[in-house]
Amino acid sequence: MAETLLSTPRQDGFRMPGEFEPHQGTWMLWPVRTDTWRLGAKPAQDAFVAVALAISEFEPVTIGVSAIQYEHVRSVFPSRVRIVEMSSNDAWMRDIGPTFVKNDEGEVRGVDWGFNAWGGLNGGLYFPWDQDLLVKQKVLDMESKSRYDCQSFILEGGAILVDGEGTLITTEQCLLNENRNPGMRRAEVEERLHEYLNVEKIIWLQQGLMYDETDGHVDEVAAFIRPGVVAMSWTDDPESPQYERLNAAYEVLSGTTDARGRQLEVHKIHIPDPMKISDEEARLIDRARRSYNRATGTQFAASYVNFYICNGGVVMPSFGDRHDAAAYEQLCGLFPERKVVQVNTREIALGGGNIHCITQQQPK
Repeated sequence: MAETLLSTPRQDGFRMPGEFEPHQGTWMLWPVRTDTWRLGAKPAQDAFVAVALAISEFEPVTIGVSAIQYEHVRSVFPSRVRIVEMSSNDAWMRDIGPTFVKNDEGEVRGVDWGFNAWGGLNGGLYFPWDQDLLVKQKVLDMESKSRYDCQSFILEGGAILVDGEGTLITTEQCLLNENRNPGMRRAEVEERLHEYLNVEKIIWLQQGLMYDETDGHVDEVAAFIRPGVVAMSWTDDPESPQYERLNAAYEVLSGTTDARGRQLEVHKIHIPDPMKISDEEARLIDRARRSYNRATGTQFAASYVNFYICNGGVVMPSFGDRHDAAAYEQLCGLFPERKVVQVNTREIALGGGNIHCITQQQPK
């Protein structure tokens, strides 16, 4: 069993590494929730398979599945993908998996944050989330990694970006939302981030993307390519509902320095055209009173920067959109030392996220 520590990562000299640093492997979960995923989650499962196989070309992948799905999922994947039995309420490993931290000697530990399904009973996306709450500890137990207990603080992995060198980017819309840590002031939130991620500078964006059901996760807006270099979602269209938000984010990012005093180098990647849930897609999603409304015509957030960096590779979304090819070329240019692979992930976006949201890196 993983040892639970009473100290903090900062006190012990541990930090959250950048995603571009070497990985031991990638964690994912298997989607089955029929009020999130249409048609019994089968189309989403196909997209998850494509993402997992793409990542497994670069590094080991582990997928947690329910007992009832274990035999099926094991038969779907080649032996290089590890399948383990693990209960969860849905499949967003970025948000319900542990945040791994490491020290200069290379020892890895994990942070176990609180989770309330993106807002609890005040705007949360489903109820209950009791099994999601246990996923972090299960992963850490399985990997025999010591655990920092920070369950008193609600935080999802998609709400934070770090460069591994002391800089963190997040959004006020999410971290200062009353449905996350009510009554906690900005200074208190910052203190918790300083202690458990060992960061020096926090860059606050005001909002995430419009129509992002997670209350503005930063990983739909931006991503660190490497320290000092950021890719961000962008649109040139003043009529776009995202235009004002992304302009405001660009003003902040392009006008700031990181923890090491470097001016951030910001690369704009145009977002796909606006996307809505079709009548056919909406008809095939199960209705549940406590779940997010996915009715016909509901707009959803889609972004190319919700990619995942792995050992020697980058796995990025495509949507069958006219901007797919240009986004791919841009990322190839930004990651000359890595192979960029594009996977059509509209099915994952329909459920409320994308590739970065369904993956969690375990550092080497």
